[in-house]
Amino acid sequence: MAKNKEGGKPFEIPRPEFPKRAVITGGMPYGNKELHFGHVGGMFVFADTFARFLRDRIGKENVLFVGGTDCYGSPIAEGWRKKVADGEFEGSLTDFVQRNHDKQQKTLDDYGISPDIFAASGLGRSKEIHAEVTDWFINSLYKKGQLNKISTMQFYDEKAGCFLNGRQVIGKCPIEGCNSEKGYADECDLGHQYMPENLIDPVSTLTGEKPSMRPVTNWYFKLRDYEELLKNWIEMLKKRKDVRPVVCKTIEEFLKPPVIYIKREYEEKYLSLKDQMPEHEYFEEPKKPSFTVQFKTLSDCDEAVKVLVNNGIRYRTGKTLVPFRLTGNIEWGVPAPVMDNVEGLTVWVWPESLWAPISFTQTLLEQRGRSRDEWKDYWCSKESGVYQFIGQDNIYFYGIAEPAMWMAQQESAEKTADPAEGEMQMPTIIANHHILFLDKKASSSGAVKPPMADDLLNHYTPEQLRMHWLGLGLGQRSVSFMPKPYNPDAKPEDADPVVKDGLLLSNVYNRMVRTAFYTTQKHFNGIMPSNTPSENILAEGKKAVLDYERHMSKFAFHQCTYVLDSYIRNGSKYMAKTIKEDTPAEELSQALADLFYMIKIAAVLLHPMAPFGTEKVREYLQVGEELWSWDNIFEPLTFFVGEGHELKFLPPRTDFFTRHESQFETAEN
Repeated sequence: MAKNKEGGKPFEIPRPEFPKRAVITGGMPYGNKELHFGHVGGMFVFADTFARFLRDRIGKENVLFVGGTDCYGSPIAEGWRKKVADGEFEGSLTDFVQRNHDKQQKTLDDYGISPDIFAASGLGRSKEIHAEVTDWFINSLYKKGQLNKISTMQFYDEKAGCFLNGRQVIGKCPIEGCNSEKGYADECDLGHQYMPENLIDPVSTLTGEKPSMRPVTNWYFKLRDYEELLKNWIEMLKKRKDVRPVVCKTIEEFLKPPVIYIKREYEEKYLSLKDQMPEHEYFEEPKKPSFTVQFKTLSDCDEAVKVLVNNGIRYRTGKTLVPFRLTGNIEWGVPAPVMDNVEGLTVWVWPESLWAPISFTQTLLEQRGRSRDEWKDYWCSKESGVYQFIGQDNIYFYGIAEPAMWMAQQESAEKTADPAEGEMQMPTIIANHHILFLDKKASSSGAVKPPMADDLLNHYTPEQLRMHWLGLGLGQRSVSFMPKPYNPDAKPEDADPVVKDGLLLSNVYNRMVRTAFYTTQKHFNGIMPSNTPSENILAEGKKAVLDYERHMSKFAFHQCTYVLDSYIRNGSKYMAKTIKEDTPAEELSQALADLFYMIKIAAVLLHPMAPFGTEKVREYLQVGEELWSWDNIFEPLTFFVGEGHELKFLPPRTDFFTRHESQFETAEN
């Protein structure tokens, strides 16, 4: 409720609308390792929470949460090669991926991450379906005239006698302003794209030698043709409250003309050569260590680069749209279709990972005995929503390459950023900022190694970690994860931020639920009072529900935790005030009815965030899964069970939410 500007009667804030159907995806972890904390705490927990919320909000039969292991590409092949060479693994590359996939699945289970399918692009039936979808997707783009066959130079290791792909080459990213620790063959570990010949100081990871360059032919998607449509899409996104600023900002950085940054020390040399370059604009920018030259087309920029290279001038290129490579020649990849007599290619891992969720959707539908063609009901319908949870480093792929390729699949020659019914719909991109580790950016390939997600469970419960990560506000800014057992600077008397955030459940809410059960068992023989909740209790519950719903519709997970914190703590205060040993029976009956209503509202709102404990609450309330449905969210428990309902007996000292056993040991010491 809110007051109007004239201070008159309050008005209802319109409730957000949700689609009839939805598909939720999470960024796919590579099949070369187990999950580290960033996979779970930076992405999967958020995708899972929203998927669970939508199941409760629009019906679980209308929601598909699909995920899987990214099996292909040079990181996996190179990881396997090194493990075998070091004697750390015995078995085939497929065995290696299967082992890591199984470990990833177990980790997700342990954290309560609940995809309807956690498939694998290179294993089992999902591998077969993914190969079919890949063949269709690329052939469709080819037939629609959306691909170019381009011959480029590729790194070749003369000593090893083979072409080098992806992470088999390491150097420095040529993109101006990039702080990446590692640049690979044609992208850095921050997701910047560039042509291989622009990589600075390349070295082969196979032999340590500087690789040569040899010509190869590959298929590229005409990404630059979609610059204006992407600009149109960005303008649409800016009007939406559920799209985070980092998404629009990052996409716009690439929708600029091609530019080259040249160090100031080469300015005189440039001036003597500028007439050899295609037409361009020169920006002096005296306060910067480099000056800028801007071109009308990417091909003009490429010609200028050749002039600079031939004359020993160091430079960096700016972010811009470049042709998006679809194929390569790495052996460990999805076979590419034979087109225009070009054969023997495989599909580059990044593009095929973008449509892999469609493959997994089809795999899931087939598993459920439904037609694979029903994938269109989720991906091609305006009545459905596609929600993709990623880290900010991957916005280029999910926010630029994917939407452009989706638009390219439209049947009409006139493409649009607002697809018609039946065409592939534009996704909603939910990009989190970086989750740092002890104030530093951690990555498996970087200097600071992140803790594995499994290791954290030796110190915390899954729900302590889930609540902590959801409350960090990663949708707004990068935040550091500071677990006390891993923090060398933490003092014994310092509070653990993870434990602190979990106290709302393990202390406050847990005490509310226990008190309600034990009081009912003591004074009412375990029969839940049937009183109608008080008006003020109903009003407070409604406000909490509507606030939570509004924040969840905008993926403001931290705001949802704030709503719960306030609501549960107010409920605890009400409990302390009204439920006492000397409270008269009639007043006690009403107080318990109010308390059970607050417990019920809190449980429904907590259900997407803390599924283990809330399911235990439902078990002891002895209510079916209809408790979670938002169709009747404002109803009291008697709506579901009637009057005279007997609760499941709660033994003494039984907890619904608890701390990790190691935390009790620490407290005792």
